[in-house]
Amino acid sequence: MDITPGPLLTTINSPADLKLLSREQLHQLCNELRQYIIDVVSVHGGHFAASLGVVELTVALHYIYNTPYDQLVWDVGHQAYGHKILTGRRNEFHTNRKYNGISGFPKRSESEYDTFGVGHSSTSISAALGMAMAAKYKGENRKSVAVIGDGALTAGLAFEGMNHAGVADSDILIILNDNCMSIDPNVGALKEYLTDITTSHTYNRLKDDIWKALGKLPVGKNFTREMASKLEHSIKGFINKSSNLFESLKLRYFGPIDGNNITKLVDTLQDLKKIPGPKLLHVITVKGKGYALAEKEQTLWHAPGLFDKITGEIYKKKYDTPQPPKYQDVFGHTIIELAEKNNKIFGVTPAMPSGSSLKFMMDAMPDRAFDVGICEQHAVTLSAGMATQGMRVFCNIYSSFMQRAYDQVVHDVAIQKLPVVFCLDRAGLVGEDGPTHHGAYDIAYMRCIPNMVISAPMNESELRNLMYTAQLETMEWPFVIRYPRGQGMLADWKTPFEEIPIGKGRKIKDGQDIAILTFGHPGNFATAAIRELKMDGLNPAHYDMRFVKPLDEALLHEVFSKYDKVVTVEDGTVTGGFGSAILEFMAQHNYKAEVKILGIPDEIVEHGTPKELYRECGYDAQAIAETVRTMMKGKVTVNQLLG
Repeated sequence: MDITPGPLLTTINSPADLKLLSREQLHQLCNELRQYIIDVVSVHGGHFAASLGVVELTVALHYIYNTPYDQLVWDVGHQAYGHKILTGRRNEFHTNRKYNGISGFPKRSESEYDTFGVGHSSTSISAALGMAMAAKYKGENRKSVAVIGDGALTAGLAFEGMNHAGVADSDILIILNDNCMSIDPNVGALKEYLTDITTSHTYNRLKDDIWKALGKLPVGKNFTREMASKLEHSIKGFINKSSNLFESLKLRYFGPIDGNNITKLVDTLQDLKKIPGPKLLHVITVKGKGYALAEKEQTLWHAPGLFDKITGEIYKKKYDTPQPPKYQDVFGHTIIELAEKNNKIFGVTPAMPSGSSLKFMMDAMPDRAFDVGICEQHAVTLSAGMATQGMRVFCNIYSSFMQRAYDQVVHDVAIQKLPVVFCLDRAGLVGEDGPTHHGAYDIAYMRCIPNMVISAPMNESELRNLMYTAQLETMEWPFVIRYPRGQGMLADWKTPFEEIPIGKGRKIKDGQDIAILTFGHPGNFATAAIRELKMDGLNPAHYDMRFVKPLDEALLHEVFSKYDKVVTVEDGTVTGGFGSAILEFMAQHNYKAEVKILGIPDEIVEHGTPKELYRECGYDAQAIAETVRTMMKGKVTVNQLLG
């Protein structure tokens, strides 16, 4: 489908073109940019509401600042669609998040305008400050601007950055994009604090009066600029607690202003560009601005998939038979079942209640399920604290986000041997979100920690049983359950609970000559491959190991005593992962076998559909079958001749 941008937007191939427009034309450009995002995303998919909310801010920043010389850092990246379109990627925008297309997030290797890659949140202030400090050291008169969403501001890293920025004496502007949303509605005291700022009529009225008065005060021998600055700070602090938080960190606070008013933004940024030192501009925007349905239901329209832009109908695939649920939904419903029987069960997630489906429990049991904001470290240690009091906490964190809380897993959970249950959603290749979101490393980084149980279900029934096992009173260790994004395998998934012995795998199929060992969901790829291999007269055995720590040593002794060819399959990095654990076992027990490890290679995997990426990385059903054929080349030839 050919999507044509508006007449003004068609002329913008870089910010240099944008600067040729008159201020009056910026209104039309904003309308065209917003409509173009709606047109493309409705047909090709992607994140949606976040970029609509910052259209005016995006235009104003590139209009006022000399990008890319001036450094602009977006946090988080899914609000940067307008930025990509204005910086030379308009004609490629339809490939956004598609295999071999442009990334859905800022990416340094993609454009000089993408000054810092970002998929996770809360990195912008530290990164922009580093840029500003480097510019000062090199004597460069370049500006550094960090655009951070109010949801991202809840993370500790953002406060660490602000704490340093206030004393670093560098020229940095922090723009707080306040829309009361991350993916789900923001939570916590900071959210309430910012709400107080934006709704304080007294402050906003007096603030305008004071700024006007300060602008008229004479500056001379009897009234210096330093005195004016102190007066401004004192009066602002007296009438409004809002400035205290940021100005106590020595950041000059400006705002709040309407972030969807292009004229106000241009004027404000023009003024702030002349003010040296660390400062913060608080802008109020509407997530989903310009598309009524997205403004009304911002969580639903964060990334809705394909939709009819006129009616707002979100297209869903239609099936003739019942389909398996998403693993996340199985988690969400199962934890409620378990919690109804065990009053010690709690749920914790860092800002992903909808994505993880903990929202079901938050609605059903609001006193036992908590969204703690974008605070992975806090989520882990909070869970550990509750575990010391006998609670059974299911801490649900995306695999790639768990990387941000690794020290807490080691220091606060594993060393103290606290039975926290870590449900690692989005483990393995996640698809279109790409390398910042792939859950590639959790097997490797969890496997090296003592006192850990690490498991993965092959289907929904196994997920339920692992969750059931993890919450039993007999479980005394931290327990990891990793599962992928998307659908499982069983339409009839709500099976009775069964305890799974820790460290015990299962033989799914006996065979001859070669064994396939799988960990987690890729076991289903192996099952499909074995059906295909049967046509070649090959009969591999299949073992679902269930646990990578502890390993089922009895099962492995059986495998290496019977088979001299082994294939391992995992949706994690092959470096230090499940296959590595099998090799370690083989070496420790002096077995000799030909072993081929299939999984995520030791390289950064870009974005695409999971199916495309499984194939690229070589562990889909076809790749497993090809590997077995190669290892059994002589056997295939004999069977074909006999056939």
